[in-house]
Amino acid sequence: MTRKYVDCRSTPSVAGCTLTMSGEEEELVRAAATHMVDVHGHTDDDTLREGIRHDLADEPVADTEPGAFVQLIEFRTSRIDEVERLTDEWADAIGADRTARWGVLAADRDRAEQYVEIVEFPNAEQARVNSENPETGRFADRLRALCEGEPRFVNLEVRGTTSFAPAAAAAPRQRTATTS
Repeated sequence: MTRKYVDCRSTPSVAGCTLTMSGEEEELVRAAATHMVDVHGHTDDDTLREGIRHDLADEPVADTEPGAFVQLIEFRTSRIDEVERLTDEWADAIGADRTARWGVLAADRDRAEQYVEIVEFPNAEQARVNSENPETGRFADRLRALCEGEPRFVNLEVRGTTSFAPAAAAAPRQRTATTS
């Protein structure tokens, strides 16, 4: 399930609010409605909540910082639609116990039916907690059954990140890195 976010800066207001919130849709709508009543003076009603839902956007995925743990899973399958459904089922089954923060599934443009999934965790300990969850074990077993050969897992500690965003082009490139 994609996390959503809402940003007060995208809607001009007298309060000049700069708050940004993110979460699963229903909890975010509740929190944003409370904020809109308390800070912006709105009335909590269906119209307000419909407006909040309209303004929700998918949370950006790449907010990784040094010390985070990233796992690459390389695999080959002719059943990618089933893999995508399996990933959604895992996310629903693990629920609030999920420690993965985001994931990207990409198809190799040079090798047919070859894929890489990139999954980010806050740190190696949270990745271990995720791996030890029985739902993750079931997911891994079912993934293997959908693959041609064994998936390859690469475990990485993030040393640094760099923004290549166009807005950053005029300014010096920003790099976040570990000091070790």
